[in-house]
Amino acid sequence: MAWIEDEAGRKNASSEIAAEAETAPDLTAADVEVIPPEIFAQSLGEYLKAWSVRIRSGDAGVLPVAGALLAVSVVFFIISPGHLFLTPRNLVFLFIQSSVFIVLAMAEGFVLLLGEIDLSTGYVAAIGGIVAALFVQPKMDLPWPLAIALGLLACAGIGALQGVIITRLRLPAFIVTLAGYLAWFGVMIIIIGKDGVVGITASRYNQEALFGIVGNNIDPLIGWIGLVAIVGLLGLTMWRRDAGRRRRGLVAPPAGLTLAKIGFVAAAGVVVVAICNVNRGKFLPVEGVPWVVPLVLGVLALWTLLLERTQFGRHMYAVGGNAEAARRAGINVPRVRTIGFILCSLTAGVAGVIYASQLGGMTTNVNGGQLVLYAVAAAVIGGTSLFGGRGRAVHGLLGGLVIGAIYNGMYLMGYPIEVQLVATGLVLLAAVTVDSLSRGAGSGSLARA
Repeated sequence: MAWIEDEAGRKNASSEIAAEAETAPDLTAADVEVIPPEIFAQSLGEYLKAWSVRIRSGDAGVLPVAGALLAVSVVFFIISPGHLFLTPRNLVFLFIQSSVFIVLAMAEGFVLLLGEIDLSTGYVAAIGGIVAALFVQPKMDLPWPLAIALGLLACAGIGALQGVIITRLRLPAFIVTLAGYLAWFGVMIIIIGKDGVVGITASRYNQEALFGIVGNNIDPLIGWIGLVAIVGLLGLTMWRRDAGRRRRGLVAPPAGLTLAKIGFVAAAGVVVVAICNVNRGKFLPVEGVPWVVPLVLGVLALWTLLLERTQFGRHMYAVGGNAEAARRAGINVPRVRTIGFILCSLTAGVAGVIYASQLGGMTTNVNGGQLVLYAVAAAVIGGTSLFGGRGRAVHGLLGGLVIGAIYNGMYLMGYPIEVQLVATGLVLLAAVTVDSLSRGAGSGSLARA
């Protein structure tokens, strides 16, 4: 009789385990989301209708930040002295001002996508600019591409060190990067030395190249030719990719949407080149697209391809959305997180080189703390989620432009820095509120479904 009771007990235990398994959440399953329009839309009209459903469900995409940028521009155009805000000269200057914020926001986006934060990017960026400036000094006189490469390599090494400490020792990223914030600030002072400044005092070739990142412009005719070439190549690539997917019966946007995207890129490019080709000089002609514009757009294109068109990018989204589910799916989570911190620091190095070009060198007065706060603010304002798993490289561009527009507009109005900081803080708070409410709205709609 004992063995019969044992057998009955085992059956009851098995039934209880099975019942728990049925009710337990599947950690390997992705969160349920509203079906993307491109999966079932057969025409541009159907796509737009499905897109409106996504917006009502809480997934507004870049609409909030685009609306904020438009609102800020209209307000400052109306109230700025002489309506200077939307003049070609100021718009070009605004983009140059915003370039550091944009690239730093794209850098911070990598770790925010993982649900982490990097507080050291401001001073990591400064080190990248300092190293590049030091290697073109007369004593070194290395070619400027090699000097910049060494600066970016130094930043990537910093990111690898911090990433390994975070992932292998399982320390909070907030604490590790806060320590990095302090440590790299000290390293920056040590590298610069007692003079407190390192200028771009190099041979004429190196000096013109590094200053020229921000200070030089592309010839207007070459700007138009380059625009036609880029739009043509991009449009052909997009059309062939989407058409090929449609022929194979795979998920692809409707042909009308593909043409609309190509048209939008072309129109935006025409507007940018036309504005930049207007003569902005008072005494001497100054016209053409600044070299920093294609540099920033090149970084945007590269990281967009990495995040949205590669397996590694999909792994980053998976880790940021649910690290445990990603681990159970076979993704090397520590490796992905470490590379995320490397990419963050590497991109920060690009921002540091741009900043050095703006300043004509680097000094110990660089406010790395303010830079990192602007970077996080720009990324979040642009649409990158603080909770991980949601964000794109273009969010850094849009958020950086919003920060730059506020900064530029306040400067035109003559407001002091404290007013600029308050305004930026309020915009950041509004962006985080929108992000939180949109997630709640999305969850609510799914629950009702």
